[in-house]
Amino acid sequence: METTLHQQLKRCYAQDDDSTEVVLGQYRIDAIRDDELIEVQCASLSAIRDKCRNLLKRHQLRVVKPVVMRTRIAKAKKRGAPVTSRRLSPKRGNLLELFDELIYFTRVFPHPNLVIEVPLIEIEQLRLPGKKRKRRWHKDFKVGDVRLETIQRSLELRTPADLLALLNIPPTVENFNTADLATIIDRPRWHAQQIAYVLRKTGAIDSKGRDRSGIIYQRAA
Repeated sequence: METTLHQQLKRCYAQDDDSTEVVLGQYRIDAIRDDELIEVQCASLSAIRDKCRNLLKRHQLRVVKPVVMRTRIAKAKKRGAPVTSRRLSPKRGNLLELFDELIYFTRVFPHPNLVIEVPLIEIEQLRLPGKKRKRRWHKDFKVGDVRLETIQRSLELRTPADLLALLNIPPTVENFNTADLATIIDRPRWHAQQIAYVLRKTGAIDSKGRDRSGIIYQRAA
């Protein structure tokens, strides 16, 4: 079921109310603005990978991939019932979580007809009682809806260099491995390895060689 968040973002990017859910050939497009097609993807980018590759052959495309930075949790006893409580989740999002999704998009990005826009958003997540838990680690709720509260700011990715810029690697660092990258971005090494994979596949970095610590990378020329 489409969330309120998805509906809100479509309206944010469409040029008018008649420019959402537009049928184009075999596809339904979330929104159109001037000559640009817009796909809002709150779920995994893998779900629209093939669709985007086909659309890019003939159209300008903007993929809107929000990253949730802050979540307000609202609870209700059932769908449509009054909210009984609200609280801010202690968990905060991180822009670098975007690379978790870009793994599935390295055969699409970069492309001269493609812009990936990344709004950093704050949301309200409505939680409803779930089924009785059979295991203590199972969630005792289900998500009834997600709503947009605010957009902190928005980033545009057009080139591999734009991806590299997200990492804020000091200009004095010419060569690095994933251990170095993990230290620079203050993330676990497994995540740095994931990010390095995306950067290499999209042409942002090249492998220069290998030592005992692993593959050595450098910025692509």
